[in-house]
Amino acid sequence: MRLQTLYEGRWIFALLFGLAIVSSFFSGWLTMIIAILVGYTFAFFRDPSRPDPADENAVVAAADGTVADVGEAEEPEVLKSRTKRIGVFLSIFDVHTNRAPIAGRITFRQHRKGLCLDARRVECSEKNEAMTWAFQNPRGTIVVRQLTGAIARRIVAWSKVGDELKRGERFGMIRFGSRTEVYLPLSAKVLVKVGDRVKGGASVIAHLLE
Repeated sequence: MRLQTLYEGRWIFALLFGLAIVSSFFSGWLTMIIAILVGYTFAFFRDPSRPDPADENAVVAAADGTVADVGEAEEPEVLKSRTKRIGVFLSIFDVHTNRAPIAGRITFRQHRKGLCLDARRVECSEKNEAMTWAFQNPRGTIVVRQLTGAIARRIVAWSKVGDELKRGERFGMIRFGSRTEVYLPLSAKVLVKVGDRVKGGASVIAHLLE
């Protein structure tokens, strides 16, 4: 457990602990149910350490989850060009910390208001509330977009423009089911397919070609 990550759930923990105390006076079953919810909340805010792959050209997943789509798409905010996009859906049971796909400097961070459509739907990329990031190093610029979902309603940013991050270093999180997209150069070699399970900061999803 990391204190920074657990801190994002402080109001949820406070509410559940308060309910547990009140329910303990009149309902053991209700107290047990609340205790289970507390355990789930601790599990949701888990934030394990991950080993960084040795390959310098590797791009790692920005989030845990299931690869929902792989294909070409326009990236309109930063690169403003055709790219390869890998979309990852995060269920309520996945680790929700987001990690830098490459080592580099954050050159862009911008929040966008929007809807909260089901994060499994591709159209949510254009319509949902989002936070867009750009990570730049001598090999190029990679864009990451955090998207809310039908349940997730809060995007958390821990880093800012100008910060230098290591590959796999945490830069934020999304709460309770969401979608994370990584936009790559067309020359990148994608190594995952729809349905693959990936781990943020550890799973290699693509190679940047020289």
